Amino acid sequence: MGNFCYFPQTEDDIRVMLERIGLSSLDDLYSDVPADFVFKDDYDLPSAMSEQQVRDWFEGLSARNAKLKVLVGQGAYDHYIPSVIPYITSRSEFLTAYTPYQCEISQGTLRYIFEWQSMICSLTGLDVSNASMYDGPTAAAEAMRMCLACTRKRNTVVASALLLPNVLDTLRTYAKYSGIGLVISRDVFSAIKDNADSIAGVIVPSINRYGVIESPDGLADAVHSAGGILVQYCDPSALSVIRTPAEWGADVAVGDGQSLGIPLCYGGPYVGFMACRQELMRKLPGRIVGQTVDASLRRSFVLTLQAREQHIRREKATSNICSNQSLMALWCTVYLSIMGPQGMRRLNDLCYERSHHLYNALLATGLFEKTQYDGEFLKEFCLKPLCDVPTLQQKLLDAGWFAALQTEEGYVTFCVTEKHSKKELDEVVDIIRNL
Repeated sequence: MGNFCYFPQTEDDIRVMLERIGLSSLDDLYSDVPADFVFKDDYDLPSAMSEQQVRDWFEGLSARNAKLKVLVGQGAYDHYIPSVIPYITSRSEFLTAYTPYQCEISQGTLRYIFEWQSMICSLTGLDVSNASMYDGPTAAAEAMRMCLACTRKRNTVVASALLLPNVLDTLRTYAKYSGIGLVISRDVFSAIKDNADSIAGVIVPSINRYGVIESPDGLADAVHSAGGILVQYCDPSALSVIRTPAEWGADVAVGDGQSLGIPLCYGGPYVGFMACRQELMRKLPGRIVGQTVDASLRRSFVLTLQAREQHIRREKATSNICSNQSLMALWCTVYLSIMGPQGMRRLNDLCYERSHHLYNALLATGLFEKTQYDGEFLKEFCLKPLCDVPTLQQKLLDAGWFAALQTEEGYVTFCVTEKHSKKELDEVVDIIRNL
């Protein structure tokens, strides 16, 4: 056995493999690396420590981080996380984040994925949901590719410029390397008209990058008249109180499940979702878990549709997604089951009340004014600053707040969730008033 007992290869295994490829040592694998770039000194690693010493060391390291209260959204929202979620998600029957190939031994995993799909369908109003995606932006990009698969011989997708910046960046990347004609426009109706002969789909937000709830009256009819697919990018936590994608006539709904109780956690891992009308189901990327009965007529779950490259020929696959964020889907499923419809409505009531409290208080300082993107919002809003933004941000940082994120137009955004009391928000206003 080699120096590391947890490596499965023995020294004889390694010798045989090296001989097969004509090398004498593992170092030869790196012979093309210039000598100046090869690290030759001893690694600066600490000496062995006891478990308590390790805990103390990491606690000291953690204490060096600035622990800020968050008043920023832009697709990542600081919602309260019920303490029971980590307990339930750590149960043995759920403890896998990978593919449940053998349904006989994966009933726990398949069960919660089925519940996840069912809850996403309830939130979006659409017929079918897949077994989760990597994150919201890549779910939007997969939906863009799905539009082409559904329409054939059409190669243009229109995306609203009011989508979140990270969503637009991901769409641009996928479009560039997939040969898709991506048109990004603030006037979606005009873009549809200009590309009516080639349009495969249109992607719009349900809540735009400035926090305003969109009202796309007539959009579905315009898209369908042009022969395209309508995709709506959603914040799932808001779908319990605003009109659903199905009510707007959307064919596909995508978004990120982070707002369903997933910690901010420095940007991940998150979980994307995708739902669609039943007639588009066979073009849905990823896989679907279905409900059936076993030989004893007991309720059970299986992988129903698996249009991914691990299961069918790669050229026939709807997507090359190789796994899914199943553990995060479990997290969101537990969150939704704990909150229930009444809890989700109450959550949005609190966000609405407190965000509007801060919005009105900031306007009253005389240091902000409304923007052209002013409109009805739930928790996130945008204002035009009449003060120096770097000074504003630094003042808030010094007081322990991450807030007033600046947009490309020079505006600032704030996001208020149920975690922020009116007392705290009044303190923020006082800090800003005393700039």
